Amino acid sequence: MRVGIIGATGYAGAEVLRLCLTHPAMDVVVATGESNAGKSVAEHVPALAALAPTLVYESTDAALGAALDVVFVALPHGHSQRLVPDLLATGAAVVDLGADFRLIDPVEYERWYGHAHTRPDLLGQARYGLVERHRSELVGASLIAAPGCYPTATSLALGPFIDAGVVSRRGIVVNALSGVSGAGRGTSDRLHFARLASNAEAYGLLDHRHTPEMQQELGAELLFTPHLVPVSRGMLVSAYAPLIGGATFDPLDVLHEAYDSDPFVVVTVEPPTMKDAVGSNLCFVSARVDERTGWLLAMSSIDNLLKGAAGQAIQAWNVATGFDEALGLPRSGVTP
Repeated sequence: MRVGIIGATGYAGAEVLRLCLTHPAMDVVVATGESNAGKSVAEHVPALAALAPTLVYESTDAALGAALDVVFVALPHGHSQRLVPDLLATGAAVVDLGADFRLIDPVEYERWYGHAHTRPDLLGQARYGLVERHRSELVGASLIAAPGCYPTATSLALGPFIDAGVVSRRGIVVNALSGVSGAGRGTSDRLHFARLASNAEAYGLLDHRHTPEMQQELGAELLFTPHLVPVSRGMLVSAYAPLIGGATFDPLDVLHEAYDSDPFVVVTVEPPTMKDAVGSNLCFVSARVDERTGWLLAMSSIDNLLKGAAGQAIQAWNVATGFDEALGLPRSGVTP
């Protein structure tokens, strides 16, 4: 399969490139990065030098004329919606790692992202790429919206309980910790070493743009607070949902029933740690019921650049194309 990657110089895009270069069914033909066009991948990302010793970044236009089977788009929100129609017109499938095609309702998109969607007609065509919850819908998909990292970890933790009708769809609280690579390669005051090191910081209070994505996926209302912590990668979610009166169940049994056949979800007795998943496409989940307060505590951990971005995108593409969904993806983390 001939593959193009648009935005291959960012953290998520470089991770897509790394995985595609080792995927047995993929041949990377084009990797783009406007600010680095003409520069070699080996120079920009030395970690990829052995995999791509001669590959050079090109301009975005190169992806439109390269006769590709699939294009992975790893651009900030608002950019891919202008490119995707032209990419689809070439006959290529498109996997968008950004937020442009995740929300079904264009009104919700404008409310949370601050501008109207330029191609609302394509929102209904896009398939949400959370394989564990949308596997059958992804088969044959030509436009895939890869979920955000926070919605992935949250939906996999809470989804089975909401689906089972044992927790309320209102009053849910989600707290999450994320490594700094989730903020992308760009710099800001919050990402300066002197501020970040030995620190933890909440951000996006009440209006983080992953909130409507979680609510859409779970069919629930929630309060979401993300936190930045001084690690490169990793994500840890603790989610709290009120139990529906009279519901009695073993939360680990619910998770096992939902995920024991999934190659990338691991149900654990002990609470997952942020580092468990780093380097893998895995999601670790666990849960507890607190009978004293009448609440469920659901927990999850992922690598925000793998299961939360690049690995997720390739997993969804594997399913859409008919490959084994685990093909080319790591199922073990890096330890210590």
